Amino acid sequence: MSSTKIIHALYNDDDILMDAVKKVRKANHHIEEVYTPFPVHGLDKAMGLAPTRIAICSFLFGLTGLSVAIWLTWYTMIADWPQDIGGKPSFTWWENMPAFVPILFELTVFFAAHLMVITFYLRSRLWPFKEAENPDPRTTDDHFLMEIPVEKGNEEEIKTLLTETGAVEINVVDKH
Repeated sequence: MSSTKIIHALYNDDDILMDAVKKVRKANHHIEEVYTPFPVHGLDKAMGLAPTRIAICSFLFGLTGLSVAIWLTWYTMIADWPQDIGGKPSFTWWENMPAFVPILFELTVFFAAHLMVITFYLRSRLWPFKEAENPDPRTTDDHFLMEIPVEKGNEEEIKTLLTETGAVEINVVDKH
């Protein structure tokens, strides 16, 4: 197994980090990952990450929940055990649909929310009992870390660029 070098540049301000990410990308260096203690607005675009398709998944999960809710209300209140509740006959689902709106809404939201959490965990590979991948514990408190792989001996060039961008600390580590 070959090990490669990774440069960790630490910053103490999110605005300085954003400027640094833009400068590093402008210099045609690949940024492997950025670790931040809180979400930084616009960082994904500055890093050149592709837009997420998670909204499409959410819509499809919501449709799944709505479909289950429609089937559930039809089966339980029309097909399996029709009852005359409050003078409302149970001839068709459509006639009783206004009474089912809260159930339809709640199951749509329930399915969308729970399936989105499961999808996020699977997509992010966050399994139970997984070891943390945080390279520096300070990124959970007050520092920002940019991870850049070293390619073809350009270590000094990257270190000089990162110093110019305002990095408070630069470390070279072996990544296995």
